[in-house]
Parts: sequence; C-alpha cells; structure tokens
Amino acid sequence: MPNEKLMTNTIDASELSFNDFKSIVINDYKIAFESRQASVLGRREVLTGKAKFGIFGDGKEVPQVAMAKAFKNGDWRSGYYRDQTFAFATGISTIKEFFAQLYANPTDGADPFSGGRQMNCHFATKSINEDGSWNDLTQIKNCSSDISPTGGQMARLVGLAYASKLFRQNKELDYLKHFSVNGNEVAFGTIGNASTSEGVFFEAINAAGVLQIPMAVSIWDDAYGISVPAKYQTTKEDISEVLKGFQRNADQPGYEIYKVKGWDYPALCEVYEKAINVCRDEHVPVLIHVTELTQPQGHSTSGSHERYKSKDRLSWETEHDCILKMRAWMLDSAVATEEEIAEVEKDAKAFVRNAQKEAWNEFLDSIKPEQKQVVDLISSMAKHQPELAKIAANLASTADAQRREVFTAVRKAIRLSTGFNSPERNELLAWYKKQAKFNHDRYNSKLHTDGKESPDMIAVVNAAYDEQSKMVDGREVLNACFNENFARDPRLVAFGEDLGNIGDVNQGFAGLQAKYGELRITDTGIREMTIMGQGIGLAMRGLKPIAEIQYLDYLIFALNVLSDDLASLSYRTKGIQKAPVIVRTRGHRLEGIWHSGSPISMILGALRGMHLCVPRNMTQAAGMYNTLFRADEPAVVIECLNGYRLKEKLPSNVGDFTVPLGKAEVLEEGTDITVVSYGSSLKIVQEAAEELSLLGISVEIIDPQTLLPFDTTQVCVNSLAKTNKLLVVDEDVPGGASAYILQKVLEEQKGYFHLDGQPKTLSAKAHRPPFGSDGDYFSKPSVDDVIETIYQMMHDANPTKYPSFFL
Repeated sequence: MPNEKLMTNTIDASELSFNDFKSIVINDYKIAFESRQASVLGRREVLTGKAKFGIFGDGKEVPQVAMAKAFKNGDWRSGYYRDQTFAFATGISTIKEFFAQLYANPTDGADPFSGGRQMNCHFATKSINEDGSWNDLTQIKNCSSDISPTGGQMARLVGLAYASKLFRQNKELDYLKHFSVNGNEVAFGTIGNASTSEGVFFEAINAAGVLQIPMAVSIWDDAYGISVPAKYQTTKEDISEVLKGFQRNADQPGYEIYKVKGWDYPALCEVYEKAINVCRDEHVPVLIHVTELTQPQGHSTSGSHERYKSKDRLSWETEHDCILKMRAWMLDSAVATEEEIAEVEKDAKAFVRNAQKEAWNEFLDSIKPEQKQVVDLISSMAKHQPELAKIAANLASTADAQRREVFTAVRKAIRLSTGFNSPERNELLAWYKKQAKFNHDRYNSKLHTDGKESPDMIAVVNAAYDEQSKMVDGREVLNACFNENFARDPRLVAFGEDLGNIGDVNQGFAGLQAKYGELRITDTGIREMTIMGQGIGLAMRGLKPIAEIQYLDYLIFALNVLSDDLASLSYRTKGIQKAPVIVRTRGHRLEGIWHSGSPISMILGALRGMHLCVPRNMTQAAGMYNTLFRADEPAVVIECLNGYRLKEKLPSNVGDFTVPLGKAEVLEEGTDITVVSYGSSLKIVQEAAEELSLLGISVEIIDPQTLLPFDTTQVCVNSLAKTNKLLVVDEDVPGGASAYILQKVLEEQKGYFHLDGQPKTLSAKAHRPPFGSDGDYFSKPSVDDVIETIYQMMHDANPTKYPSFFL
C-alpha cells in the first residue's frame, strides 16, 4: 500500500547473518531508489502544473539512509529541505504524504507536517495535541518543523542539542520523563555546502563548540549553491578544511570532524555509527562533511543545471550518482544479483507511481464535492439569471479544479446576482458562509497554539500590597519576580549577554546565578541569532527559556530567526509544535542611535504569532512575566530602559500576581480627548496631562499594555465614544506603530464613527535619535510636544475657547 513505511535498520556486522545483512542493504537500496523516483515524479508533477513548485533530495539519498540508521527515538532533527530520504528511512514521512504536501492538500491527515501550508520536503512531527498538551517525545523520532531560509535551521539546532545537556546535568529536571532519557538525545542538523556561507551557520558552529553539546551537523556537499560553484562560496572550496581549527584535541574541547564520500555506502554507515556514538555518549558536537554528492535534477523545478554546469561536470555527476554507486557496490560485493536489484527497482517505480496517484486523487476528491455543489447551486440560480449559466459551465468543465476556482465562481455569482433575491441565491450565500469557517481552519488557523495553557487561560491575580510593602528600584521588583519563579519552576532557564555573573546590565538577575547555578542562569557570547535559537530548541523540548537580548536595537540581529522560525511555528505546523520562548529585552527612551530604539513597527510586521508586551514600568513587566511563565506561547517583553532605578512599590505577591495580555488599562480618566500610548512615553503623556488640566483640558490616558494582542476588550473605542478625539503618542518612526494603533482603533474597533475631528499621531522623527538629552528632546515626543499637539486639536475644535499658542 502507498502508506507503507519502509524504515532502515542499524547494521551490526558482528551479530548479523549474511542473509540479514543482505536484507538490510536491499531494503536501504529500496528506500533510496523510491526516494529518487519520488523526486523524478515530483518534478514532473510541477512541470505539468499539478503543483506550484518543487525542491527535492535527489543525489543525497545514500548518505541520508546511513544517517537514519543512527537516529533513535527521542533524537531530534533540524534540517535542510532536501532530507526526504532521511524522512522516509526514519518513518517520519511516507511517500504518499510527501506528494500530499507537494499538492498542498489541507485535508486533515493528508499532510501531517503542515496541513498543506508548506512546500514539499518541509517535515515536522507531532509534539503536542490539539489542546496544547505534550506528547511523549522520548518515544518518537522528532523532527522540528523545517523552514526554507537557507541556514535558518542552524539556530534552533543549538537549542535542541543544548536541552540534552541540561537534561543530563540538571537533576532537578529528572521528573520530565516525557522529554528526555538522561540527556541521551542527539540533535541532528543538515545543511547544504553553499548555506555554510551564512552567518548563522558559523554562529551556531561556534556556539555548539563552546557549549559542548550533542549536536551532529551533516553537510551535504554537491559543490554548488544553485549556479554558484564552491570557489565563490567557501575558502579553499572545502568547509571542513575551513573548520579544522574546531577539531578537539587532548588539551582543548571542540568538535570531532569527519569527512566521507557521499556515494560510499559502507563508509557512510561506518562513519555515522562512530560519529553519533561519540556525540551521544560524550556530548561532543560532531561535523560530518559528506562530499562528492550530485544533484541530478538541478536545484529545483525553477531551472535546469545544464545552464551552468560544464559537460565534464555533468558527466562526472552521472558517473558518481550515489544510487548507481551503491548499486555497483552491491553487485561487486555479491550482496545482490542484477535480477534482484532490477526487481526492487521495478517494484519501487510502481509503488511510487501508485502513491502519487493516490495522493493526487485524494486531493481532488476533497474538492470535487464542493465543485459539484457550487455548479448545482449556480445552475439553479441561472434559471432566474441566464448569464450565470456560463460561470457554472466553466467550473463544471474544469477537470482538476482547485478550491480557488470553486470560490472564484461562487463570489462572482454572488456579485452578479446582487438585487436578484431568490431562495437559490440564499442557499448559495449560506453555503459560502459555512465554507468560510472551514477555510479559516484550512488556511488561517493556529497562529497561536490556543491550548489549555494559553495566556488567555491564566487566572488574573491582582498585585497585593500591605503595610510591609516598601518602595524599591524597579529593577528590584523584577529581581524578586525572577527569584520567586525560578524557585517555583525548575524548567525555567535564562541566558544572554552579561546575564549570569553580573546579573544583567540593569541588575534584574543580580545574585540569581549564584543562587540557582550556571546551568539555569547563563552568560552567552555575543551571538543574538543563536541566543534565540537556543531558546527555540529548549522550548520545543519542554523547558521554559528566557532568551535575553541586551537592547531592543540588537533584536534586529536575530529578527530572521524570530520571524522565520519562532513566530510562524504554530501556524506553519497547524498547531502540532510549539516553542514558548520568552524574549526579554529593553528599549525606548535613553540616549543614542543604537541604545534608544523603539522599532515597534518592524516587530509588529515580523512577529505575528508572538505576543508583544510593552509594560510601562517594572511592576507591570513582572506581572506579564508571571503570566507568560505559566502559559505556553512565545512573547517579546520590552522593559523600559529608563525605569530600572525609578521607585515602585514591591507587591507582596511579586511572583504570583498576573497581568492579562491584550487587556488595555485606563490610567487616567478624562472627557475631552483620548490619548493612547505605551512604554516609556506614558510618563511623558501623564506629565503633559497635568499641565493641560490647568488649561481646562481633560485627558483620558490609555495604556494598551500589549500590542500583540491589542486591546481585546475595546477599551480604546469605549473611551473614544466619550471624548470623540484621538491622539496616539509613539516613539516609533512616523507611520510606524502609531499607524497600527490607528488601524486597530478606527477600523477594527470602528472608532471612526465616534470622531468629531481628525485623529492625530505624535511619533519620533524618521531617523534614529541622536546622542544626548538634547538629541532625545528634539527627536522623540516631549512633554512640550504632547501639550501643544493636544491643545492644537482642541483649538481646531473650538478656537474661541482654546486660542492658538503661536498666533
């Protein structure tokens, strides 16, 4: 049957009979050959228009079978989009599922990796259930969800491997039986040779060498990156030569580095067995450079490699095709006869073709009922409007109609029938509205996990104060919060630049490393991408990481990892994986181009799928952390840089009170104008409101507290219904976060209908703020700016009562 999983087995020559050995080798050849046929047929399906695009693992089949032999239950893969043979050999994917993903079939169960949302060769295994609860990850072969950006898989790989180190060395984690068996799990990473030119590759290699973690990196080297040969990619045209300095020796830790030809089946099996044993047992990172690989069909379906490879190179690739080489070795070694191999090849071709047909038919069969229903409904409407008959006929004649064609026909018929009310039209409208819910689930659901540990499900506990509550620096509120939570939950770990020994540059973690140890509160090098990747990998393995970025401006260094990987994880897996990382950073008002940033619009655009918390002070930040520590979704928390030494009252329940996400707060009630702001700018607004009150202007100040999500209970529009005027004060660039807030309040909350004047935004200038207090004053909203902007808005509404300041 096409659903059959044909997995590889370990070869132990000391115990196997020849017949057992022969059976394993022939089975491995069968897996490799089937995978090649899937690549050939998959390319054909794209070129005939059945699929949009294809990228395949042809030429890498044999080393991936060898790698799969060393991959055990509990292990993790963070890989490259050419690992289909590995997926087949480990049972992570069937060939039918491979084709279902190629066709982007969103039917439940067809593409179990992404629900039809990712292109082929983007695999994932089910880490969590529908309610967000964890599966037993020690009993399955785990695959973290693939991403397309080249090298992007390397950041998360560091965290997946680092988790094994923590599980082995921190005995407080022994109770987490579903996540690790004594840290024995290896994190397997794969990458193409050209992608090793990416900065994230070198950052990850260095981080793993420093951390000494069980990370096994395989480099598939076919000497090209699309059309660009290795001489333009890599110094010495050889990445393992470049990395020789990482090789460990008797005096210094480092890597074990192996080099093996990608067409040499017995050598590959031997190298992988040896390398992974070292990695697993000793917790030493290993690098396996697999050379002399080929790419028989070129880079992808978008072009042919004959355009850029010489005849000599193409001839060499034909001769060194790993499957042909394995075939020749099987014959030379008398492992199998020509007839036996030919029979395997014949059966493999038929099997793959049947799997492809079944996947394609199931994809179409999921749509055909909808197609027929729509044809019938529109045909019924054509009795009253004959011009609709053409729409029904065109749809009926579309042999392989996809859902887009079906819904284009529906929507056109609805538009053209406007004003022709009939039972038939009402039936089509009802059908369309019902299907909209199904399509939301197919194509738009699971941006967040939304499980039983969603932030929305965390009980709201108010901060409590008593006679003993004292005024302390804001940093002390945070420090007390972190201390309470680290004592409560051994899953919590924190790491970042200057976080451990000195307790972070603003002392939020002061003294906590000494109390909880270096495994839980850890200094890192300057490597923002892999700090984020460290967090993602740990969170995917059941821990609760706080990944610190020292300043918000530095988040840009890691934005690719957060956007491509973390923010999209729940969505691109349709909720079968999660990574509840808390990204802690600080920003807003201080001084200087690189230490006072508020690039909120950049974050809002890039990190949908994460929560964005913008607390106005450290007590609010602590409450948000308390919520996130108990929840299971990722977030960025931006602490106010100028708030660490401002005095706040220390709650008596500092580790327990919670601030709900998405709930805006009215800080000061007013009647004349609604001002929405967040973070450090709120103090500016509050100070301005004091002077404005002397001028007879009553300001209502709203703190949304989080921007993702934004004001879910519509506090802003309720305020606007009272004041009829709106000002958004923001430290981002003009049209940045302020435009986002306007869209939320005016469009989504329908605040537009309450306005009696033009809404305004008051933002920073278009450039970054210059150094010094004067630079801050003249580039970001000041108290004077807020006063004058609000007064001008009141003047515009009633010039007699509020005469202009500057006339």
